[in-house]
Amino acid sequence: MTLLEAIKARHSVRQFTERPIEPEKVALLQKEVERINAESGLHFQLLTEEPVAFSSKLAHYGKFRNVRNYFAIIGRKSEENNEKAGYFGEELVLLAQTLGLNTCWVGLTYKKNPDVLHIEKDEHVICLIALGYGENQGVLHRSKPFEKVATSEHEMPEWFRNGVEAALLAPTALNQQKFRITLRADNSVEFSKGWGFYTATDLGIIKKHFEIGAQGGGK
Repeated sequence: MTLLEAIKARHSVRQFTERPIEPEKVALLQKEVERINAESGLHFQLLTEEPVAFSSKLAHYGKFRNVRNYFAIIGRKSEENNEKAGYFGEELVLLAQTLGLNTCWVGLTYKKNPDVLHIEKDEHVICLIALGYGENQGVLHRSKPFEKVATSEHEMPEWFRNGVEAALLAPTALNQQKFRITLRADNSVEFSKGWGFYTATDLGIIKKHFEIGAQGGGK
């Protein structure tokens, strides 16, 4: 499965089976976590067979069930780090999809477990990504029309259209898709976000999807 195929196949899943993640898949995910931490300056952590984070009433309210595996995205408070969380976190989401696993981005409906999370004094938990074998494969979310999120200062090339189409498949908080992508006259691409919770993290996810969809176009 290619990353573009993973983008099209992946949907948010909140209910998981009790099937454990195989050790070889855990090892692949952990290797990617270590690479991302070295590159991003963030502090991603992979937790397996850890039921506490999703055992609260908040998790029940969020309709999560049987979540025992997750990525914790930890870093210093800044808009830049929030965006990095989305960009690099989506790399893990798509890798998980290629491994036959399901995921869901989680902003608030979880409980911090200090016994397993390593958080420095100047860090905080930006968000979590639930992980495992879903009871189902989720459903496709409704997307905004192409023209509501994309504009161009000249005729749109195919690579730009492909990038925007991939971005429209990106998960965003409450599925609000508060972003715009603009193609400038010099073929540079400008991303902008609206106001609201997690829009910076959403923008990072959107940039990763656009990058995969555009396949190097415009560079």
